[in-house]
Amino acid sequence: MQVVAFLTGFFLVVGAVFLLVGSIGLFRLPDFYMRLHGPTKASTLGIGAILMASIIFFSFRGGGISIKEFLIILFLFLTAPITANMLAKAALHVRRKPRSDTLNHDRLEAIRKRES
Repeated sequence: MQVVAFLTGFFLVVGAVFLLVGSIGLFRLPDFYMRLHGPTKASTLGIGAILMASIIFFSFRGGGISIKEFLIILFLFLTAPITANMLAKAALHVRRKPRSDTLNHDRLEAIRKRES
């Protein structure tokens, strides 16, 4: 039971750290395109780690392994990058201006023409 408690705590702490980093990134990054990275990368891993802690904890309490939590993780890992891609394309479509120090800022017009 000590191993289960250690693994649950480990995944909870890792998940909390990733969620904190994602939230700070969403708050601190200056540009819409840069802000997409905080919630889509770090927060997705944070929620995945917290769900893994839940799977480990409840599977050893006698309820067995829950397939629902695995499906939630799968759905989350599949939809978060697709959502970020669609948000970035929508921002390109409405011509949202990036900061001048954003990478590939000079190629933005060519990217917009290719998308339409």
